[in-house]
Amino acid sequence: MANTFKNAFAASVSHSSYVDLYTVPSSTTTIVLGLTLCNKTASAVDVTVQIQDTSDSNNDFQVLDTVSIPSRTTLEVMAGQKYVLEQTDILRLKAGTASALDATLGIMEIT
Repeated sequence: MANTFKNAFAASVSHSSYVDLYTVPSSTTTIVLGLTLCNKTASAVDVTVQIQDTSDSNNDFQVLDTVSIPSRTTLEVMAGQKYVLEQTDILRLKAGTASALDATLGIMEIT
C-alpha cells in the first residue's frame, strides 16, 4: 500500500450549488487531515460542508451546517480529527455568498 499526501483547492466557492472539493478515486481510501476555509470578504459568510457516502445510497452527511465565518477570517475545520472516506465518496461545500470563500483540503490517499 502506498500513502500519498495531497491537497485539493477550490477558489471562490459557489453559493448556488455544492462544489465537489474532492472525490475519492476508485481503489483508494482517503484520510482527511484538515480543511481550511477562508472568507475573503468584508462581511460574514455562511458555509455548509457535507460528505456524500456513495456506499450508503448517496446519503449526505453534514460536517458543517450553515456556519458563519467572520469577515476576513480563516476557519480551520476538522483540526485534530480524521475522517475516513471510501472510494467514490465526495467532500463538498457551498458558500452563502458568491465568490467569498476559498477552501484548502489536506488529505492522505491510501492505494
